Amino acid sequence: MKSDIDPHEREDLWVFGYGSLMWRPGFDFVERVPARLIGLHRALCVYSFVHRGTPERPGLVLGLDRGGMCRGIAFRVAAKLRAQTIDYLRAREQVTTVYLETVRRIEREEEEARRQVPALCFIVDRSHVQYAGRLTLAECLRHVRQGQGSSGNNRDYVLETVHALEALGYRETDLHLIAARLKGSHEAGARR
Repeated sequence: MKSDIDPHEREDLWVFGYGSLMWRPGFDFVERVPARLIGLHRALCVYSFVHRGTPERPGLVLGLDRGGMCRGIAFRVAAKLRAQTIDYLRAREQVTTVYLETVRRIEREEEEARRQVPALCFIVDRSHVQYAGRLTLAECLRHVRQGQGSSGNNRDYVLETVHALEALGYRETDLHLIAARLKGSHEAGARR
């Protein structure tokens, strides 16, 4: 007989944030530390049909895609809030089931030994209709500029993520280039 009890329910939960979770987690946590995930990288590779766009005018949001490395934030959630936090994250991240919910080992970067912990991660499902793959800079900018959804405009999402990365001392060439173009076009429009 299969048990419905989560064997980890008495353990604290680690959650890896690499996009909006870095600057707007939306759940209670007891610890927040810089972390990195090996084998996956952050990419604007997900068409947003809800949070930052619509099916008719999709925005573009981040996903963890194959290869490389991703720096972000690891949040430790108290065991008593584990189930509640997982439910919240599923409702937030899995509106259209574009992500695969998985547990991966991440490295805490604030320690010399870089201790590894298992963390809940949401990885892009490459077989999903919303998987955009690798887009050109012009394509990314077009989608981000047009994107407006239930969580706000796509431009703010990108700029807030870049700001969160900079606060950690990180720089990602592609994302920073997109942010610079978004800031430049916004400032030019404001001067008109």
